[in-house]
Amino acid sequence: MFDIENRDVKHLLLNGEFGIERENLRITEQGFMACTPHPFPDDEFIIRDFCENQTEINTPVAGSAQEAISLLEGLDARIQRQLASMNLPEFLWQFSNPPYIRSDRDISIASFDGEQKGKTAYREYLSEKYGKYKMTFCGIHVNFSFAEELLKAGFKVSDVEDFRLYKNHVYLDLGAKLLKYGWLLTAVTAASPVLDSSFVEVGMAGRDVFQGLASVRCSELGYWNFFTPVLDYSSVEAYARSIKGYVEDGTIATPGELYYPVRLKPRGNNTLENLIENGINHIELRMVDLNPLVSSGLEVKDVAFAQLLIVWLASLPDIKIDRNDQINAAANFKSAAHYDFNRAAIIISDGVSCSVTNAARDIIDAMKSFFQDFPGNVLKILDFEEEKFINPQKRYAYQVKEIYGKDFVKKGIMLARQRQREKLLEN
Repeated sequence: MFDIENRDVKHLLLNGEFGIERENLRITEQGFMACTPHPFPDDEFIIRDFCENQTEINTPVAGSAQEAISLLEGLDARIQRQLASMNLPEFLWQFSNPPYIRSDRDISIASFDGEQKGKTAYREYLSEKYGKYKMTFCGIHVNFSFAEELLKAGFKVSDVEDFRLYKNHVYLDLGAKLLKYGWLLTAVTAASPVLDSSFVEVGMAGRDVFQGLASVRCSELGYWNFFTPVLDYSSVEAYARSIKGYVEDGTIATPGELYYPVRLKPRGNNTLENLIENGINHIELRMVDLNPLVSSGLEVKDVAFAQLLIVWLASLPDIKIDRNDQINAAANFKSAAHYDFNRAAIIISDGVSCSVTNAARDIIDAMKSFFQDFPGNVLKILDFEEEKFINPQKRYAYQVKEIYGKDFVKKGIMLARQRQREKLLEN
């Protein structure tokens, strides 16, 4: 935990770095998934995810939430210009849930050649195991790291003798805490309540489907493993070993197949070996939906709120999170993806639960007390998020359902065209 009584530490608490990963499907004017090759083969910031038509933005590292969103907007504009210039113009689908799907032939696995051919084979394995349709879900990953000067200030007043051990401990403890409390980020960013019927009935396109969920991809129907992982947060070696165990017993093929809402990651190559050798560099939050209500797909206040939650958690006493805690935590993430917050339950401890609404407001109230004397718009951001639990109409899922709940794909095509026009006019 950070010693917030130390002035040097407290002064630096809101210093950090951000990186955004955003996935979108490329679509045709008719609302089907594009079948063309990835149009950005040489762009290090615009890559493919699982599908050939699933375009992913990886922003450079930014020094603030606003800078991260600005970088995201710039790369989005680059994509929109390229798609508009194609012989048959394409568009970026703005939702986490896919548009029309005629059959799984519409879902083309990303094609890699040469030394990267194994990436295609791995995607084929995933599609066979989880089904191609789930590969069409798109979302956002928020990567965050504490400023090095903050970590050094915290280390200076700690009783740990080695800086790297201290830094690893900070992130390991944070990972455990985010597993326990991170469902709150699912709740405030859920924005995918509507599906096209072709997702649930093969070939039956054009009917709107609502299943009582605010975020299908984050719910029990979304992209989860067929088991609940239990990880060891006692050390980097133990953490890596607990993931490697699932690979060695054949439960998953690679560490990347661990579909967990929170990941601890090294700088550079994302391998367990690199994590052990060089330590933890940042934390990845994987539970954020595409928000079709804003042009970047990500509200800057939500990124800032994620940072505030991280800082608050890092300032709380260290926690231990056992097997039951982790199983309950996974259930809480899925509950937070439901539409009705007053009926969905958060497990506080074994045998004790309360509604998502009450659990969320308790956390935000505690955060308000913690940040009450911080400068800037911190309290306004907390008010913005708390309002989603006071007034359901402030929630993205509610607004998306109201606007796009009827004729989901048709209206989604109109939105995709509008967003492209806006980007072209900006340049």
